Amino acid sequence: MPLEIRIDDLSGAEVADLLTAHADLMLSLSPPGSCHFLPLQGLKVPEVTFWSMWQDGALVGCGALKDLGDGTGEIKSMHARQHLRGKGYGRAMLEHILAEARARDYTALYLETGSMDGFIPARRLYEAYGFTYCEPFGSYVEDPHSVFMSLDMQAA
Repeated sequence: MPLEIRIDDLSGAEVADLLTAHADLMLSLSPPGSCHFLPLQGLKVPEVTFWSMWQDGALVGCGALKDLGDGTGEIKSMHARQHLRGKGYGRAMLEHILAEARARDYTALYLETGSMDGFIPARRLYEAYGFTYCEPFGSYVEDPHSVFMSLDMQAA
């Protein structure tokens, strides 16, 4: 069965459990004051579009795109189930988000991720798609536990 990525209203228990696993992982890798994941309610705001990713009827991952209100967006809540990492689900979600950002005519995409070794696979994924390191954006501030990345959508 093909991979299905669909807009999700965040009402299902499976999605809530996946977001709890995401939060637990982020908190295990970063100090609490340096964790910038959005909790379930933070994803249920008009400026955030949240997608769940399904294969063979099973929830395998998720991702979100936050409209920053200035023609740019921020990638949020990229997560694949732990036992499925390295199988292309993150790449599939990132490509979906990039396509949506192009459809919205965003000029740039931004993201925040961890600076610790546990985040190396995420940083390598974003680097492979042309994201470069940048200064903090929006309301973020310098933090030794965070790195900030951006992608010029007009050049991509």
